[in-house]
Amino acid sequence: MIRNRFTLLVTAAVVLAACSSSSGSAAPGPALTDPDAAELAQQAPDSFKVLFETSKGSFTVLAYRAWAPLGVDRFHYLAKHEYYNGVKFFRVLPNFVVQFGIHGSPAVSAAWRGRNIGDDPVKGSNQRGTISYAMGGPGTRTVQLFINKVDNSRLDASGFAPIARVISGMEVVEQIYGGYGEGAPRGNGPMQDMIQAQGNAYLTRQFPLLDSIVRARIVQE
Repeated sequence: MIRNRFTLLVTAAVVLAACSSSSGSAAPGPALTDPDAAELAQQAPDSFKVLFETSKGSFTVLAYRAWAPLGVDRFHYLAKHEYYNGVKFFRVLPNFVVQFGIHGSPAVSAAWRGRNIGDDPVKGSNQRGTISYAMGGPGTRTVQLFINKVDNSRLDASGFAPIARVISGMEVVEQIYGGYGEGAPRGNGPMQDMIQAQGNAYLTRQFPLLDSIVRARIVQE
């Protein structure tokens, strides 16, 4: 009886450990909650690849510093520290964009909310497969990105400077769930201020069909 009880306890511990590991529930480290200003200011390589493993499959992005130095430097920091792990694609609009970047942890979101980066001149164009920062006006880029699903070159004149492009897996991007539509109050999709305040808990509860990034990491520099 004692041996059987011990076996059950060991088995339960293994199961709990596996569940904890697979859920990605570890607390974010200081690189995300209290980023070092000196490291944030470091220059990114001329180009680098980031692999996005998602709930729909994988796609690979190639970033070009010459396109938008300030934006790419920030993206390199975020990718290096795997900021986008667990982040959900909260705004997916047909024939337009796939948007993501608000962290699943409200504490991490709060740490980045005021860390704006300056504007880059628009050197590329928002063609299908390119990636740019979402912003609410000049000087407001932080961590949110969008992937252009179609030719959105009309965005060029508004200052949206592409930083990268999808070089493989665009078919995966096309499959990311977009049934909720535009965010409230213009549509029935997630409210960005609620994501900032409650993180993935809000999205999982109210929008369970959203796809997410399992892991995003630099795979080549």
